[in-house]
Amino acid sequence: MPTREKPDPARLPAHVAIIMDGNRRWAKKRGLPSVAGHKAGVDSVHAVVKAASDAGIKALTIYAFSTENWNRSKLEVSALMFLLKRTIISYADQLDRERVRLMLSGRIDELPKPAREALRAAEARLAGNAGMVLNIALNYGGRQEILDAANRAIAAGLKSVDEKTFASLLYTSPLPDPDLLIRTSGEMRISNFLLWQTAYSEFYVTETLWPDFRAEEFNKALLEYQDRERRRGK
Repeated sequence: MPTREKPDPARLPAHVAIIMDGNRRWAKKRGLPSVAGHKAGVDSVHAVVKAASDAGIKALTIYAFSTENWNRSKLEVSALMFLLKRTIISYADQLDRERVRLMLSGRIDELPKPAREALRAAEARLAGNAGMVLNIALNYGGRQEILDAANRAIAAGLKSVDEKTFASLLYTSPLPDPDLLIRTSGEMRISNFLLWQTAYSEFYVTETLWPDFRAEEFNKALLEYQDRERRRGK
């Protein structure tokens, strides 16, 4: 385990991705409805975005809502969409002060109109910021992303593509592939997230549930990343 207190600024991952898992378990442990866990998870988003921006991370991708999440109860999905709209409207001021640029990955146009319009408005407002890119994966599925990229290539009349061209057709373009993928709550699976992009990412899994994940936990992940030797298949 790393013994340093702070990550080395010269050896930071350029792009960190996070599977924010454990909101519902956090709420259940406290006898609360699921939406309470999602609300608590928003506080962790605020804390980790600030920690990543302050550390000098260039891009942070967070997995906020998957294509599979539509299978949850209508009540929970409706609450999540309302929370998403309210959060992005209130959060845009803080992101602007921190010079964070907002990016959206996924089938955003299929989201309910109020949430979709709030997201697009925030994206446009923050487009000129030169700080960290906060990429929110919403209505996102890794397999769907690859299929959509393939269909874009077909629609463009391309008969063959190399890796660089294919990557440019993904939702996350032009971001580089994540150097580090963090998953909270101890689950050891990738959950259909960034299937193409994480081919050579370092994985960090913590038992901490997402609503309890803060700057200190984020720094632990950075420290462990810096103690690894990245081989990239070599």
